Amino acid sequence: MLIHPWDAAVDDGEWQEWLATHEHFGMLAVNNADPAHAPVVVPTHFSLAAGELLVHLAGPNPVWTHLETAAEVVLIVVGDYAYIPSYWRARAGGPDEDGVPTSYYSAVQLTCRPRIVDDPEGKVEVLAAQLAELQPEGGHAPLAVGTPPYGRMLAGIRALRLEVLRVDAKFKYDDANPVEHRQRVAAALERRGRGLDAAAAAQQRRRLAAVGDWRAREGRR
Repeated sequence: MLIHPWDAAVDDGEWQEWLATHEHFGMLAVNNADPAHAPVVVPTHFSLAAGELLVHLAGPNPVWTHLETAAEVVLIVVGDYAYIPSYWRARAGGPDEDGVPTSYYSAVQLTCRPRIVDDPEGKVEVLAAQLAELQPEGGHAPLAVGTPPYGRMLAGIRALRLEVLRVDAKFKYDDANPVEHRQRVAAALERRGRGLDAAAAAQQRRRLAAVGDWRAREGRR
């Protein structure tokens, strides 16, 4: 993932906060065991634990064959995205139609070392942690080996612990452009109000407060 200096997270706290406050759903990418074929990509919910991500998938999922030989995998989460039309990004004084369109988005890419969990107790541990995070209100039957209804279902899944090795985070909201330009685009997103426009505008305004005038700040260094 290309990350320009002005797109980078201000610090680790920024991407950690973003990830903590967004839906824990991403795309798990695994190298194909056959290098002649494309990587295998699986959409999945995940849970955050101390230094790792927790996942469970159906036993018949074809990704397991590739996970069994993978030294590293990538899980990427993307959100707060919006298409920015060309006429919103015209240079000051230039014709609107000469502007260049772009995409705004937040993305956190986690490179991990996978460990497959097949023992029933280990699967229960992963599932219990996921339920505690994703369904904190409860409302589910007890989860234990040999206890219905979930106990008999454990044979149908495999669990995965992903040890986080590296994190790349990108917040692409035109931070290299002048403050007035970013304010204008944020307002345009709020007026358009489709899809994730409001979320993208909120991220742009948050970055504006955190980064300020990026070029002036870099010039002072």
